[in-house]
Amino acid sequence: MKTESTNEQDPLGSGVMSNDLIKALIDNYRQNQMNAINETMGITDSNSIWFDLPKLKRFISQIEHEGKKIHPECAEEDLGIRFYYAAYPKIENWDIMESHPVPQEYSERHTLVMVPTLKKESEDGEVVHFDFNSIPGKDKEPRNLSLSAKGIHPPKGIGENQGTLSPPASSTGMF
Repeated sequence: MKTESTNEQDPLGSGVMSNDLIKALIDNYRQNQMNAINETMGITDSNSIWFDLPKLKRFISQIEHEGKKIHPECAEEDLGIRFYYAAYPKIENWDIMESHPVPQEYSERHTLVMVPTLKKESEDGEVVHFDFNSIPGKDKEPRNLSLSAKGIHPPKGIGENQGTLSPPASSTGMF
């Protein structure tokens, strides 16, 4: 069965890219989106984020564990991670970061938020990768991002984003 992790050019499903292609894609981002952000906002935005392998392994393990709790019949292929582009708030709004301490020098810079997904059929029969994270709403009760309508009640807050941004961290060793 063909899944999102396989394709004709890469039968092992590894997604391996050449260094030349990686460099070209990164340069394209830096010359276009990053320059536009920097010029428009008057900042030096981040162009990468680094996560250590143990953190990623723990996150994946947690997704597998919580996915089975939500939907015991789910297969490994039904689980995934959605990467949301995000940005840290301005310094004057930094109080929202109180429960998730990161350096204030990250203010206004790009980040990634990783949210677990579960492949399920939607109400109209389409197979969809639903986010299965939940966020406390204003009333402090969990507000499921997308699965509550399907009767699936996910755990609170298993999204992840605490990596190291560059800049401000050194870009030594990067493309």
